[in-house]
Amino acid sequence: MSDLDYTGKTALVVGGSSGIGNGIARSFLDRGAEVHIWGTRATAADYEDEDGSDLSGLHYDQMDVSDFEAIEAYEPPFDSLDILVLSQGTVIYRRGEFEMAGWRKVMDINLNSLMACSQKFHPMLAKSKGSLVIISSTAGFHATKGNPAYNASKTGAVGLTRTLGQAWATDGIRVNGVAPGLVDTKLTKVTTDNPKRLAATEAQIPLQRLGLPEEIAGAVLFLTSPLSSYVVGQTIIVDGGLIL
Repeated sequence: MSDLDYTGKTALVVGGSSGIGNGIARSFLDRGAEVHIWGTRATAADYEDEDGSDLSGLHYDQMDVSDFEAIEAYEPPFDSLDILVLSQGTVIYRRGEFEMAGWRKVMDINLNSLMACSQKFHPMLAKSKGSLVIISSTAGFHATKGNPAYNASKTGAVGLTRTLGQAWATDGIRVNGVAPGLVDTKLTKVTTDNPKRLAATEAQIPLQRLGLPEEIAGAVLFLTSPLSSYVVGQTIIVDGGLIL
């Protein structure tokens, strides 16, 4: 059997309804896993017109990850969990993160909810000796002038990955992370919808292009497979060489 065969495994991808999360969810599904996802819209059908999203074959639940009481009260439709991927995230442009309302919104979704979700599913992951993968960003390694909350939250996510990796290894849970660079999703439309800005951005990337969700998924597959059985607390940067 291949080390990347997930038959018999159950995965939950928070934020798996679109973008990077959807690419990760589909990668697990394609390799035999039962895959559950959380999104913000009422039903899976509400994502039918979402560019690049494919929810077919995935089990969908609506969740506002900034509602920590709702996370705690959630009754999962699965009896066991082998893999938890936390891919939720948001950003506010036009200096909205310099206002406290915007700051709190981004921090709650991008950082505080990581801990809420991790704590919620810790018992299941401990029982299965499973894996937790936190999706952060290369923003955790450099400044992002117009987005202080996004930066602080992603820097915090890298630190949380290290610390939970250390804290939960004795529980049999391997915690690791992936820090994507610029990936072609709805969160990067501010760049991809502007040809001049896109060209300037691509010129800064050694591979001369934006990444794809499935390329981030490749690193997640590695971190949740036996191939990474001795990797703990690490965040793999997947950015085409952007921050070299």
